[in-house]
Amino acid sequence: MSLLEAIILGFIQGISEFLPVSSSGHLLVFHHIFGITAEDNLTFIIVLNMGSLMPLLFVFRKELWALIKNPLQKTTALLIIATIPLVIVTLFLEGFIESMFHMVRFLPIGFIITGVVLLLSDRLKNNRKNMEEISLIDAALIGCAQALAVFPGISRSGSTITATMARGVNRESAAKFSFLMSVPAAFGAMLFRISRIIADPELIERLNFVNLGAGFVTAAITGYVAINFMLAIIKKAKLKYFALYYIFALVVLIILFF
Repeated sequence: MSLLEAIILGFIQGISEFLPVSSSGHLLVFHHIFGITAEDNLTFIIVLNMGSLMPLLFVFRKELWALIKNPLQKTTALLIIATIPLVIVTLFLEGFIESMFHMVRFLPIGFIITGVVLLLSDRLKNNRKNMEEISLIDAALIGCAQALAVFPGISRSGSTITATMARGVNRESAAKFSFLMSVPAAFGAMLFRISRIIADPELIERLNFVNLGAGFVTAAITGYVAINFMLAIIKKAKLKYFALYYIFALVVLIILFF
């Protein structure tokens, strides 16, 4: 992987992580375009995820600081419950999930699923609940949507925002809860991958820290832009346009790889 490729991948991660387009799916496509097939691909993806997490921590710093100062509150419980399905899926299907990050043929399925989900999201209009009114059952169901998004091609933000809205939550609160859910998910993925790297010294030897740093910084900068754009567009019920993008992406995918 060259430095330029690392920067391009960081750009893709930052833009696609918070928009309702699958970041893992787009990264997989460009891995194949660049001919990147090293086994430490997933480590690089985790680093990019951490890069895109930095602007999220900044944008929602007040909410996160409130949780840190007073962890024994309802929002904390909601985030924990929403994260449990992801943990279960990751632990039981770890090998299968990692293998899918090397298989482009699975992407059309994820793209189609996300496109349909986004089309449905703009039809959900009777949403009056705010984030404080999300129930524990709501959180569990939203967490299941997040767990499905571990598969490449399925958008995490698109799935969780739509699932939250389907539970009667208004658009702004749905986006906010979806973004807050990504914090424990990203930290969990990072800690899990670090434990794997420590257990396998060969993985450390293969890491290019210059490329990792470049990807991290690029993902952080573009992620900040994407978060603010998404928070603005979610108010206008325009997610269907991202579904149209998925149709375009699906056509390009078929031309390139099938």
